[in-house]
Formats: sequence, C-alpha cells, structure tokens
Amino acid sequence: MNEQEIIDLIREALWMSIKLGAPVMLVGLFVGVVVALLQALTQIQEMTLVFVPKILAIFTAMFLMLPAFAVTLIEYMKAMADRIVAIK
Repeated sequence: MNEQEIIDLIREALWMSIKLGAPVMLVGLFVGVVVALLQALTQIQEMTLVFVPKILAIFTAMFLMLPAFAVTLIEYMKAMADRIVAIK
C-alpha cells in the first residue's frame, strides 16, 4: 500500500463521517436557531429550554435517516472489503 492509497482511504473516511454527521448536525443547528429566536422574541431565558427540542429533533432525524446511513455504511464496507481482498 503506497502513500496515495493511504491518503485516498483517509479522504474517504473523512467524507463518510461528513456524510453521516452533517444532516443530523444541520437539524440540531436549525432547531437551536429557531429556539434561540423564540427565546429572544419572548425574552424567556431558560437554559434547559434549548436542550429538549434539540435532542428530540436530533433523535428523530437519526431515526428517519437510519436507512440511508445503513446503505452508505454498507457501500463503504463493501468497498473496504474489496480493497482488503485485492491486497497481495
């Protein structure tokens, strides 16, 4: 295995983590902004008010996107298994 193959593996692993993490993080970001805007408009400054909607939204997004995550991880694992088999 040469340097270019190692760099490609690292690049693919980083891209995989971005593809799996970004949708859930964007949902959390959106819900956090909406709750913060709601707090600013109503002047309710309760710290725990942010966490419950954000946690519920993130769990819901993970639950709904689980099939897509599974397909992505299975494709990645198949590609890695093919590379392992191809090593002489």
